[in-house]
Amino acid sequence: MAKDYYAILGVNRGASQDEIKKAYRKLAVQYHPDKNPGNKQAEEKFKEINEAYDVLKDEQKRAAYDRYGSDAFQGGGFGGQGGFSGGFDFTSGFSGFSDIFEDIVGGFTGARQARPQAQPGSDIRYDVTISLEEAFRGKKANVRFTTFVKCNACGGSGSEGNKKPAVCPTCRGMGSVRHNQGFITIERTCATCGGTGSVLSDPCKKCTGSGRVKGEKNLEVTIPAGVATGNRIRLAGEGEAGFKGAENGDLYIFVNVMPHKIFTRRDNDLYCKVPISMVKASLGSEIEVPDLAGNICKIKVPHGTQSGAQFRLKGNGMPFVNSSRRGDLIVEAMVETPVSLTKRQKELLEEFAKEEDEKTNNPQSFEFFKKLKDLFS
Repeated sequence: MAKDYYAILGVNRGASQDEIKKAYRKLAVQYHPDKNPGNKQAEEKFKEINEAYDVLKDEQKRAAYDRYGSDAFQGGGFGGQGGFSGGFDFTSGFSGFSDIFEDIVGGFTGARQARPQAQPGSDIRYDVTISLEEAFRGKKANVRFTTFVKCNACGGSGSEGNKKPAVCPTCRGMGSVRHNQGFITIERTCATCGGTGSVLSDPCKKCTGSGRVKGEKNLEVTIPAGVATGNRIRLAGEGEAGFKGAENGDLYIFVNVMPHKIFTRRDNDLYCKVPISMVKASLGSEIEVPDLAGNICKIKVPHGTQSGAQFRLKGNGMPFVNSSRRGDLIVEAMVETPVSLTKRQKELLEEFAKEEDEKTNNPQSFEFFKKLKDLFS
């Protein structure tokens, strides 16, 4: 009897492959035998939707079906005209279920799964705090921590005397076992060997067959010049030892740079605020500022320098990691008002005030108060 595959999947004849696939997925979940145990009608419906999808997912089969109907796939009816010999084979039609349903119900389709590998060691995080000077120069830091290390008694194999493991008698080395439920084959990881396909006939007494023991690692780590807070250094294979000789995890060194008393860092530039006396700022002068390399940098301060004025020293900042380049040092002037004046100093300032021209000597304050006066006039 002719079958309407489009009606079986609940799509129209012009449906796209995506629409057909979505419809099949929905029905396959609904009528899957695992969700309908002992339900013969659901089992037959499940076979029927797989038959329909097997034809409609293939462009050539679909074209033949659209022209000749489902009879083209029954009893060799189309064998002499288009190469589709033989009736519908459920094991073939079931491939659609294998393609789509594996990600829904965990691959209960009888398809071989890759054998699980031995469990690798975990990665380890270690935090290191250094000063800005150490970040500038770079340093060697001693790192000490407790973790799983390779068992020296068995060399990490987990076997006493480093004997070779035997083939697992349960799965015969495959790492998994199969169970049949009706026409569905379920494959699970072997509980005897944990998926490795082998068992230890004589486990190591020190590590009880795991190939690793708790121990202390003591490493010397090179922290490159120019590192900043949040940077991390990866040491491959220096993390936790793997299980039964599997590869080790990695060690990640996370860097934290402490705040500095004088310098503030922004990327690779250093900022420094330097107090300057009112007299030097007024008359102009030369000041000296050290950098982190130990150099004394001389800066010419022009007369009339105001607070907040910045002076950039090229190449006197932090180094770039693994590079000869360096950032800049930005010096910001802070004009200091004199305190604890003597009687004579006060007299001199009072004489200066009498000679002072507000517009010429203090243009910023003159302009500010002029705007303020205009605002309220």
